Amino acid sequence: MAAWRWPDERGRASGSLGNLNDVIYCVVPEELEPELYQKLVSYYDEDPNVTVIVDRRKQSRRAQGSTGGGQREVRDRRRRNVPGEFPAIEAADS
Repeated sequence: MAAWRWPDERGRASGSLGNLNDVIYCVVPEELEPELYQKLVSYYDEDPNVTVIVDRRKQSRRAQGSTGGGQREVRDRRRRNVPGEFPAIEAADS
C-alpha cells in the first residue's frame, strides 16, 4: 500500500504521512514569509520529505484565559471501581 502524500500549493506530494519520522515541516513565521518562503520552497524542492508552511496563528491556544476550543474532556483511563461492597468471604480451613 502506498503512503498517502499531502499535496503542497503546487499540487505535488510534498511529505509522507505514512511514517511521521519521514516528515519534516519547515515553519516560516508570517512576518518573514515575503523574504523566506519562496527561497525555502526552492531549496527543499527536491526533498519530498520536507514541507514548507507559513505559521498564520494569531495567538497561542494555551494562552492564559484561552479555552483552546472549549471541547477538552479530561479522561481517566484507569478502570473504574465497581460501586458497592464486596460480600464477606469465609476462609476455608485446610
